[in-house]
Amino acid sequence: MDISRRNRRSRSRHLPFRTCGTLLVTAGLLISGCSSGSSRADASMVALPSSTPADLASYYDQKLRWRECGVAGFECATMKVPLDYDKPAAGDIKLAVARKKATERRARLGSLLVNPGGPGGSAVGYLQAYAALGYPEEVRSRYDMVAVDPRGVARSEPVTCLDGEDMDAYTQTDMTPDDQRETDELRTSFEEFAEGCEERSAKILPHVSTVEAARDMDVLRSALGDERLSYVGASYGTFLGATYAGLFPKRVGRLVLDGAMDPSLPARRMNRDQTAGFETAFQSFAKDCVALGAECPLGSGSPDEAGKRLKAFFDEVDRMPLPAGDSSGRKLGEALATTGVIAAMYDEGAWPQLRDALGSAIKNKDGAALLALSDSYYERDGDGTYANLMFANAAVNCLDLPPAFTTPAQVKKALPDFEKASPVFGEGLAWASLNCAYWPVKATGEPHRIEAKGAAPIVVAGTTRDPATPYHWAQALASQLSSGRLLTYEGDGHTAYGRGGECVDSTINAYLLEGKVPAAGKRCS
Repeated sequence: MDISRRNRRSRSRHLPFRTCGTLLVTAGLLISGCSSGSSRADASMVALPSSTPADLASYYDQKLRWRECGVAGFECATMKVPLDYDKPAAGDIKLAVARKKATERRARLGSLLVNPGGPGGSAVGYLQAYAALGYPEEVRSRYDMVAVDPRGVARSEPVTCLDGEDMDAYTQTDMTPDDQRETDELRTSFEEFAEGCEERSAKILPHVSTVEAARDMDVLRSALGDERLSYVGASYGTFLGATYAGLFPKRVGRLVLDGAMDPSLPARRMNRDQTAGFETAFQSFAKDCVALGAECPLGSGSPDEAGKRLKAFFDEVDRMPLPAGDSSGRKLGEALATTGVIAAMYDEGAWPQLRDALGSAIKNKDGAALLALSDSYYERDGDGTYANLMFANAAVNCLDLPPAFTTPAQVKKALPDFEKASPVFGEGLAWASLNCAYWPVKATGEPHRIEAKGAAPIVVAGTTRDPATPYHWAQALASQLSSGRLLTYEGDGHTAYGRGGECVDSTINAYLLEGKVPAAGKRCS
């Protein structure tokens, strides 16, 4: 996955939430979902009928053929689902599924589906690299650990948009345009990205919404032989899990939604909230950094002063990019530098790496380390190829909700609000929200509340200084869900389970293993 995996105990973690469209500074990501406006939605998600429609019966009744898949201890299978749930006869698509069986078969509790976020993160990759190996042993021993790559992602009919060379150009596009020429270049980059997706992925592009992915999860639940779905979703995975609960409340087993989003927020509010979240994370990093004295590449003084020095550095590499030792000739400009810094905000375990990278760039004029952080975020390999994370991310986001902005003029008008939220990152995050304006497929969703009336208790975990999914989003989702229970981790970084300490882990383990719901107001630090 990306940088957010760099936690204290494991190097394989959850994907950060990505924004409505591109990443703050380049072609990236940040939040799931984009729509205009600034108030919360009042409409609530309506559950689907409890009975299985006759034209979907063959999907629900399918038997998965498990086989070895090259990773010791894991089995893989291919699951069929309809391309279009409204028109099942229009054809099938195939989704990649993987599992690692529970070791205590007599005490087995069923299947535990996991998703790391994104949208666009490979759940199968996450399962094989971390979840089925790094989750607490007592959980892995009693659950079959299962993952499915959502439609459009990785091994499941992946969305494709640009080749490596074009993606390199896209990720280096200036996301803080200084004049009309640079504004036109940014708009053109969004248009070309969208055109590439339509050219290469026209069939799947209209059918990668979170609602459709949640319906796929119910087909998988049935194919696995489970009456109820148990699930751990992180970051965007909380939106996916909450959507499942909203559609199928009576089929909810034990759901953990870690690093939650608030589905009732429209994009401008959502993006601004996340902009403020990154500012909060940076303030924590800067406070830690300046306390080190001469070791801090941002100097001494207050965190605000450190922020001004970082912004000055971004301005400097915007004017004159740094050499980065890259075989393809890329240099470290403002876009890639900002991505590298943002990447390290997801986990405080990456702060030493960020200090070293900033030191090399600021003091030694060497951008290689910051470029490496950016490449990790984008899942760019050393040979210049990209995973489909970025493509799937945009495809899901732009389908789930309408764009936050539809014209550059709207972005310019909103800049003061974003820059107030974050003097360092606000401008780039505002412009990043423009890309869905040029998407070739009209959005099918709107902001909405998810109540999931009748669902079993659902645990929502929130981290107080989470940069990507601000804590108040977890508070909001827990209050929307009729059976939601909030678990608070007082700390830094993105998500809590597996990185928030014994208190968080033991509380979630007790819920997964015993069905014990956290006490009201439960807080861990």
